[in-house]
Amino acid sequence: MKKINYKKWFIITFVSLFFGLLGFALLKGENEYIAYLDFYERINNEQIETIFYTDSDKIRFKEKNNDKIFITDNPRKENFKEEMLFKGIEFKEGASLGNAISNIFGICLIGFVIFMVYKSANKTEKNAISIKEFEQEDKDNIFFRDIAGNEEAKENSKDIVDFLKYPEKYERLGARIPRGIIFYGQPGTGKTLMARAIASEAGVPFYSVCGSDFVEMYVGVGAARIRSLFKKAKENKKAVIFIDEIDALGKKRATSLQGGNEEREQTLNALLTEMSGFSSNDGIVVIATTNRIDILDDALIRAGRFDRHIEIGLPDKTGREKIISLLLNNKEISDDVYIDDIAKKTIYFSGAMLESLINEASIMAIKDNSDKINKNHIDKAYLKVLAGDEKKDRTSIREKDKEITAFHEAGHAVITKFLDNNNTVSKISIIPTTKGAGGFCLNIFEDKLFSSKKDLEKQIMINYGGRASEEIIFGKDNITTGAYNDIEKATKIIIDYVSKYAMFDDTILNYSILNEKTEILNKKCKEISNKLYKKTKQILEDNKIILERLANELIKKETLDEKEIEEILSF
Repeated sequence: MKKINYKKWFIITFVSLFFGLLGFALLKGENEYIAYLDFYERINNEQIETIFYTDSDKIRFKEKNNDKIFITDNPRKENFKEEMLFKGIEFKEGASLGNAISNIFGICLIGFVIFMVYKSANKTEKNAISIKEFEQEDKDNIFFRDIAGNEEAKENSKDIVDFLKYPEKYERLGARIPRGIIFYGQPGTGKTLMARAIASEAGVPFYSVCGSDFVEMYVGVGAARIRSLFKKAKENKKAVIFIDEIDALGKKRATSLQGGNEEREQTLNALLTEMSGFSSNDGIVVIATTNRIDILDDALIRAGRFDRHIEIGLPDKTGREKIISLLLNNKEISDDVYIDDIAKKTIYFSGAMLESLINEASIMAIKDNSDKINKNHIDKAYLKVLAGDEKKDRTSIREKDKEITAFHEAGHAVITKFLDNNNTVSKISIIPTTKGAGGFCLNIFEDKLFSSKKDLEKQIMINYGGRASEEIIFGKDNITTGAYNDIEKATKIIIDYVSKYAMFDDTILNYSILNEKTEILNKKCKEISNKLYKKTKQILEDNKIILERLANELIKKETLDEKEIEEILSF
């Protein structure tokens, strides 16, 4: 049955009524005015039958044997009514038709406004309390064989698959499989893929939602949606519920007297209740992802809820080789493309970045009308992913700006190679990119599981290399804003160096969890910053000839590759 559009019919009725009354008033000819003297003369001649009296400055009257209505001035005499009655004239009190129309119009307008407010509020309320229909999603047929790297995470996930396939085994031995799993790690590492693979391997329905789907301004809505989601999943007996970015609703709750977000807390409580309400082997597994497991509420990650935490980290070199092999599996590649070389220079690349790299290389091969992806395509894609495309129009760049950029990037390169000759500077360019960089210096470091105190200090000094070079060559008063991003990166490392890792002095404390630590932390950060910046400047001053040689070559060629850089930076 078609739904009635009340708003449409209300407007049609309202407009029809208004114009109908207006037309009636015009047809009645209410605009004929009679002077008061003529009116009084007609009274004396006994021509007047009825007077319609109002408090306004005009009154209406009707003559005998004439349906036409006339108006005249209101005499406003105290005995006017009595006088007219003595003359046998009918006297009626009431508003004019024009006033009546105005009154009716006003009443309709007020009614219309009230109606629209009611409908709007009712619609908003319905929308607010509506429960989202959660439907199972296509798992895209992703299996463990389609995910390279993260072998430990896959091994941990196989337990969940086995439970979903054969729950009777666990019930027989009295084992309880984890009700909830949290995949945590940096963005783009494959957390969502792993969740889909679990559902595909187990052959169970997959319900995918985002944490923000449950965050509403109306109290109780998010909690109702949680209950609806779990009810839907339980109808299938076995299912995987996937909550992406769970920190949107699962952050630590406020402990102050002022409280926190009531709606978010109610939603979190509903999630905790649903997870606690599972029977031992209900066949429902909840998988969540987050980039910040440290900010999740303790009640959420305790045993019995999300009690298995699996890190999906950045792939190591072996993992990158497997991912790249998988990505190139269905592509034609040239003989000059070596997976080992790509894996070496993509340190700190996530799986998503590697996929983007290979995809960009494929696009470049298509643009070149090439049947295969070659090394040149890979190199160009690598630069595009990291720094963006080189700007084609460089006519607006001043020679002075090129010189500043050349010494800035040369400073990074000299410090990188001086601190560790095993470090590789693969490319330097002073050509601006579409990502806003004025130039770039691509460094490849040794792939390590941990960073030592010296490693962190080297990273800070490499970031300071550009600013220090500018100061040495152009003077302190002529340093530029080009080092903004470098200083930001260095500052973050210094804060962690001092506050989290306790590497600055003999005080073994984590300042990030201490109260009233700001002044102490700032003092220590300034000390380490000043110390490492001075050390950076000294290295560049001692190797000024090499710095100038590298910068001048950059000004001349704009871009230098690894071989050219190595020849200049041979200490």
